[in-house]
Amino acid sequence: MQYSTTFTVAALFASLAAAAPANHVSFVTDKAIIDTPTDVKPAVELEARQNGGACFITGNAQLPAEVATVVQQLGPKVKCNAGLKTLGGVPDVTSGGQTYSKIDFSKSGTSGLQFALDTFVTADCMADSNLQAFQDALDVYTATEAGLRSSGGNFNTIKAPKFFLAMQISRIKTAQGNPPTDAANQVAHLAEKVTKNAGRVDQSLIAKVNALAKQT
Repeated sequence: MQYSTTFTVAALFASLAAAAPANHVSFVTDKAIIDTPTDVKPAVELEARQNGGACFITGNAQLPAEVATVVQQLGPKVKCNAGLKTLGGVPDVTSGGQTYSKIDFSKSGTSGLQFALDTFVTADCMADSNLQAFQDALDVYTATEAGLRSSGGNFNTIKAPKFFLAMQISRIKTAQGNPPTDAANQVAHLAEKVTKNAGRVDQSLIAKVNALAKQT
């Protein structure tokens, strides 16, 4: 399955004022990118397994300390859908206005980096981008990665789009006059994380990431 790289940045990710058409992916195109099943059960929280009630942690593998800390932060705000499993069997997760299954790179037919570049697009005036929409998307990607880690699943492929989202958030904050002071959350560092975890991709995609990193 292939998708056009021409997107109408119409709503949440691009503009605070624009509204998305009903049942469409809210920040990318005029049609849904991911076909979401219509017979999915309503979102419910799964039985808490570890880390203080994080429903997306389904396995018993010990998490690195930094990941466990983030899981504790996400636990109260991320909801799980018991009726739909996504990458590696992790339950579908929702944070705010974003649901993982609707922005799942693994269903796109492209690389994670290509999907991120095509999908997680800022407004033409970067400071007008909806920071909360990007943060919600990063939350569901981070939660899904943590779920994969907890069950011993392959989480390497999700890292490039996850770090790309983090880079975009850093770019938006910088454009809004609130650049992150922590080196780990600064644009240049996150761009390196994106390219390091991109896997085998065309070098033109790496060049696009590096170009974006210079546009703050």
